[in-house]
Amino acid sequence: MTAKPAFHRVLLKLSGEALSGDQGFGIDTRILGHICREIASVAALGVELAIVVGGGNFFRGVQAQESGIERATADYMGMLATVINAIAIQQALQKAGIEARVQSAIPISPVSEPYVRERAIKHLRNGRVVIFASGTGNPFFTTDTAASLRAVEIGAEVLLKATQVDGVYSADPKRNPDAVRYHEISYADVLARQLRVMDATAFALCRENDLPLRVFTMSEPGNFKKAVLGEDVGTLVSNEVRND
Repeated sequence: MTAKPAFHRVLLKLSGEALSGDQGFGIDTRILGHICREIASVAALGVELAIVVGGGNFFRGVQAQESGIERATADYMGMLATVINAIAIQQALQKAGIEARVQSAIPISPVSEPYVRERAIKHLRNGRVVIFASGTGNPFFTTDTAASLRAVEIGAEVLLKATQVDGVYSADPKRNPDAVRYHEISYADVLARQLRVMDATAFALCRENDLPLRVFTMSEPGNFKKAVLGEDVGTLVSNEVRND
């Protein structure tokens, strides 16, 4: 008997760096294949799935400022990098037999649809994976903010943020071996403990719209599916939870 998903519509936030693997730049096709298999396993459950992908594996707007590129220009360059990743995910999914559409906040008609909320929702209802590219379409906003915004706009029931670590910790686990992972924590406690989960704008969007956030890693096969099934992977952040 197939397990029943805990959510009908979800948004997955992927960092661009997640696609580069150990090579640190570009797209590692082995990693891309793994991620798309994880996505396909969730799509097979009948879940309506949207994705926001970053572009840090090709270009990071904030870092580009150090080389003298003006911030707004650098951010637009970073948005274009997300389109490359979105198209790569779309192609990999289609090869796996999963219908997918790319919607870009910056119109690039030969390779993607423009972002139109109602059209995105129609795609989701018709069983297509929708990949949102170009962030919010505006400089000075991160792709985390874009993920929070799109999740609220399309009525996602949860925002699933895939990271390099397996949840939210009391401190940086790479620097502090005594850091403790929270299984559940409230938005209020994240603020009180000054934990770095997302940027302030993204965080505020989730908190104010009562959107649960689950932070987890996709490096462990099956984790994405477990998160959609409501299992205890990573860390759940919401307005009212039992704190660990």
